[in-house]
Amino acid sequence: MSSVKNIGIVILAAGSSSRLGEPKQLLLYDDKNLLQQTVDAAVYSNANSVIVVLGASADLISKEINKMNAHIIENKEWEEGMASSVRIGLNTLQKISPLTEAVIFMVCDQPYVSSSLLNDLIHTQRETGKPIVTCNYGEAIGPPALFHRSLFNELMQLKGDAGARKIIQQHSDEVATILFTKGKIDIDTNEDYETLKNS
Repeated sequence: MSSVKNIGIVILAAGSSSRLGEPKQLLLYDDKNLLQQTVDAAVYSNANSVIVVLGASADLISKEINKMNAHIIENKEWEEGMASSVRIGLNTLQKISPLTEAVIFMVCDQPYVSSSLLNDLIHTQRETGKPIVTCNYGEAIGPPALFHRSLFNELMQLKGDAGARKIIQQHSDEVATILFTKGKIDIDTNEDYETLKNS
């Protein structure tokens, strides 16, 4: 498979943070909220387009992020689960940038994601030619993850709370990984947030 040049990023940030009790997107860390940190990592990477998918508390969250160089969209069907945000994000990306050759999906609660990590995903795809490049946390894999456009139709078929992990499993022999041990750190509870602040 050829290396990709035109790459888009879709940030999945539509969830209600039910276990936290407040929008995790707006939790402060290093003087920025978690979503803004994620947006900045995406915007300053080598990707061409950045889509942010909001859902629960969309109006509140939208006011608190810098929209420069990012397209903010609202997923009215966010309660279906993550698959609905994957679909609307990818659909919007293809409308905005029809020549997109690959997409990177990110979530908004991984505080250690950086532009250089995203660039490593892109570089690894170009080096290996694999249609999927995902992160290896040491004992598990997960986002951020890159998918070649040959998989866009499969991504658009996802339903419910299924993220793209299902597609990675179905194409396990076509996956390259990069090491991201801090990828396992995400913020789902107050305890997670306190641990992050004290780290």
